[in-house]
Amino acid sequence: MSHPGTRSYLWITGTDRDRLREQVAAAYHHGASVHSIAIDIGRSYGFTRDLLLEAGIVLHPRGRRRSSASRRP
Repeated sequence: MSHPGTRSYLWITGTDRDRLREQVAAAYHHGASVHSIAIDIGRSYGFTRDLLLEAGIVLHPRGRRRSSASRRP
């Protein structure tokens, strides 16, 4: 998903933003973290998080997910 020509200081608007939002949402849906997506697209964590929220994604809690078997009573 890397965008080698993307400059992190340029505004992304219109159809370019729509396409990037869809790609970011798909990556997150398939298990990528916000941080790893941000690195892949060459943008900040905050920008990437904003794209996910714009796409209507409900973000999962930070940190590693624990299985029900490992939870303490």
